[in-house]
Amino acid sequence: MTHRSLPTRAARTSVSLGAGLAAAAALVLAGTGTAAAEPAAVAGSTTVTPAGHYFKANLAGTATFKAGIVTVTCTVSTSAPTDPLGTDADNRIPDAPGNTNAAGPVSGPINPPTYSSCRTSMPGVSASIVTTGTWGVAVQHGTPSTANLTIPRQGFVLKTSGLASCTVTAAPDGDATVAGTWTNGAPSRLSFSNVSVPVDVVGGFGCPTSSTSSTFSVAYDITDVTDPASQITVTG
Repeated sequence: MTHRSLPTRAARTSVSLGAGLAAAAALVLAGTGTAAAEPAAVAGSTTVTPAGHYFKANLAGTATFKAGIVTVTCTVSTSAPTDPLGTDADNRIPDAPGNTNAAGPVSGPINPPTYSSCRTSMPGVSASIVTTGTWGVAVQHGTPSTANLTIPRQGFVLKTSGLASCTVTAAPDGDATVAGTWTNGAPSRLSFSNVSVPVDVVGGFGCPTSSTSSTFSVAYDITDVTDPASQITVTG
């Protein structure tokens, strides 16, 4: 995480059955519209600790991805630092003072999440997922604390095969963000409920080609890879 979005190495993942997106969204503080325009409120300070540590996101429970009548549920999903540790800045809290922003979120790159142990709601239909591009995450301290996940243009593609051959592309026309909450704990957690992302669906019979958005629900436990005894914490 850094004050600005950083490029991340493209990641590609295929799974026998898959769907879901992992993510979260930042708290956006703005003035309420009135007859006379008011200036936007300034976001509060954010500090993410421990500075310089790498972190991993592990699925807690299940991830569900819905487009039209098609639902895919996954029980395994992970975003982990690049191996070997220290190769790049993906999934890493910046060193101090970069881990603090006096008036806004702390942000940076993560590796695209992988998905496996998934099933579809359509009998006789299997699926695969490819995740690519520059993914970014930002966290903002508040009540509650929030986060902002950037999914790059066409950075998540789900393809089904069998009785229905469909291709579902998330963020088809440009980068997209999704919203959720951050909760400090042991481990800390990112949670998302019925979050919407734009999609483009192509295919034949059984494909939800009229769908222009998809919803998903997911929660991730965030653990410290550098020091497993430590906790990743967001404070003001």
